[in-house]
Amino acid sequence: MNAQTQFLGGFENAPIDAAHAFRAAMTVMARPGEIRLISGAQPPAPLSVAAGTLLLTLCDPDTRVHLAGALGTDAVRQWLTFHTGAPISQASEADFAVGTWSALAPMSKYRIGTPEYPDRSATLIVECDDLQHAGAVLSGPGIKDTALLSLPDVPPLRANAALYPLGCDFFFTCGDRIAALPRSTQIRAEG
Repeated sequence: MNAQTQFLGGFENAPIDAAHAFRAAMTVMARPGEIRLISGAQPPAPLSVAAGTLLLTLCDPDTRVHLAGALGTDAVRQWLTFHTGAPISQASEADFAVGTWSALAPMSKYRIGTPEYPDRSATLIVECDDLQHAGAVLSGPGIKDTALLSLPDVPPLRANAALYPLGCDFFFTCGDRIAALPRSTQIRAEG
């Protein structure tokens, strides 16, 4: 990636774009199973529009980011560092980790918080091939009765929920769509 290319792909109108993206991110976190559109960034491949927009919105120079698997390219690193100032870190130190489910595994390498500071855990941004209202049945805070969401692997996500109030939180991204799974959400396999 040359110096000129890393300048491209950020928000065109940063205050407005970031506000819309932040609202979408907080809405899906507050309403597990809901899928929203999120856009504004044009990150380098293979990072999706949704994941790139989320990173631009939530990261700053004090936010450590782990780029897992195929996302650990020079182009993605330089783009993220230029637009957010976020340092790239190892998985065990990350505030945010982004990658496919298989590249992010195992979950045991991420911080889950402490009893005194449960908020000091990692948030994983999982790049998915598909994101739809089908599959696992979700219940808990923010869900009226139940919700459905296509999750990549139910058993480790259920084990994470069992750690509550500790554990990781998750965003799932696909193209320009986003969904979330906070650690407080209960999950059962498709009925």
